[in-house]
Amino acid sequence: VLPEIAAEVGDKVEVWIDGGIRSGQSVLKAVALGAKGTMVGRPWLYGLGAYGQDGVRLCLEMIHKELDLTMAFCGKTAIDQVDSSILYKEKASRR
Repeated sequence: VLPEIAAEVGDKVEVWIDGGIRSGQSVLKAVALGAKGTMVGRPWLYGLGAYGQDGVRLCLEMIHKELDLTMAFCGKTAIDQVDSSILYKEKASRR
């Protein structure tokens, strides 16, 4: 659904994802599907509950490092290079 929404609105509005973002891989997939950015809700809250302000910082650093590493695995060095070509597209099986 996200690619269709992003295509429909084009450059008129930015499309952001808020929900289901748990890792840098989630961020990368959302951007590859057409999102301009993501919100990170639950993970930083877990960090806050576990270690306070330091936990939030650690959580966000982890997501950033995961995103950076996953982009490198895809041969990308900047987020604006990310597009749907990095996604694995499973072929429909015949039954």
